[in-house]
Amino acid sequence: MAKRFIPKTSIMSEVKNYLMIAIGLAFYAFAWNFFMAPYTFVTGGVTGICAIIQYTTGVPIQFSYFAINMVLILIAIWQLGLRFCLKTLYAITVLTLFLQLFQMVFAVYPNASDILGADKQLESCIVGSIFTGLGLAFCFISNGSSGGVDIIAAIVNKYKDVSFGRAMLYVDACIVISSFFIIPTENIALSLQKVFYGFINLVVVNVSLDYVVNSNRQTVQFFIFSSKYDDIAYYITRHLRRGVTLLDSIGYYSGKESKVVTTITRASQANKLLSAIKQIDPNALVSQSKVMAVYGLGFDKIKAKAKAVPMKTENDVNPVEENKG
Repeated sequence: MAKRFIPKTSIMSEVKNYLMIAIGLAFYAFAWNFFMAPYTFVTGGVTGICAIIQYTTGVPIQFSYFAINMVLILIAIWQLGLRFCLKTLYAITVLTLFLQLFQMVFAVYPNASDILGADKQLESCIVGSIFTGLGLAFCFISNGSSGGVDIIAAIVNKYKDVSFGRAMLYVDACIVISSFFIIPTENIALSLQKVFYGFINLVVVNVSLDYVVNSNRQTVQFFIFSSKYDDIAYYITRHLRRGVTLLDSIGYYSGKESKVVTTITRASQANKLLSAIKQIDPNALVSQSKVMAVYGLGFDKIKAKAKAVPMKTENDVNPVEENKG
C-alpha cells in the first residue's frame, strides 16, 4: 500500500494560535496606553463597567474586573467550550502583563503619547481604535478572547446572525451612554465630548474587527483533477477536517475514467491544500473559486429563524406530470 501524505502535527497550529493571541493583545495594550488613556477617552468593555462601579460605589476596579470576568468565564465554559475559555484565561493574563509593560515604558517616556503630535485627540482616537480592533480580531480568529464583553459577543454570534463587531458595538454603546448619566461631572460639555470620542472609538474598533474576522471566514471551492485523487481526498478529510465529494469523470481526449475531488474549505486553508497537492501530485489540475457563503457542518450555522414549510403529501401531483397533462 502506498504511503499516505502526512503533514506536520496540529501542535504547531495551536502554538500559532496562542502566538497570534499574544500579538493581538500587544496591539490592544499598546493602543490603550499610548493613544486612549492619555486623553481619558470613554470606552466600552468590562473596564468601562468597572470604572463606573468604582466612580459610583468606591469598589476598586481590580476587584470588580476580576469578579465580572470570572462570572463570564463560567458562562463561556457552558456555552463556548473549555478550549475557548483556556485561551481566554491565557489572554487575560497576557493582556495584564502587556498593560503593565507598556505602563512602565510610558513612565520612562512620558511624552510617548505625542507620537501623532501634541493635542491630537481625534487622530489618537482613530489610530488607537484601529490597533484595538486589529488586536481583538487576532484573538477571535485564533478562537480566543480578551475576556469581558468579547465573551458576550462570541455567545451572541453563536446563536444569532450578528457579527462579532456588531454584538460588541451594542454592548459597548450601552456602557458609553450609561457613563454620561452615572458618572458625576460639573462640565457637561466635556462629558459630551468624551462620549462623542467614545462612539468614534466603538465604530472604528468594530469596523476593523469585522473586516479582519470576516476576511478570515471567506470560503473557497476546489475541483481537483488528479490520478492520485485518493491520497488528496485522504489529506483533506484527515488533516483539514473537511468533507470531500468524488465525482465520476471521463477524459474526452484520452477516454480515461477517473475521479474529480471537490471540496469547500476556509480561505485560510487554501495554501495548505495547494501545498499538499503540489507534494502529492505536481501535475494535478486545480480549479479554485470563491464562495459567497457556506452553511452546515464545519462552517457557519444557519441562524435564520426556522419557519414552517409545506411538505409533500401522497395526494400532491408531481409538477412535471401536471405540466405534461
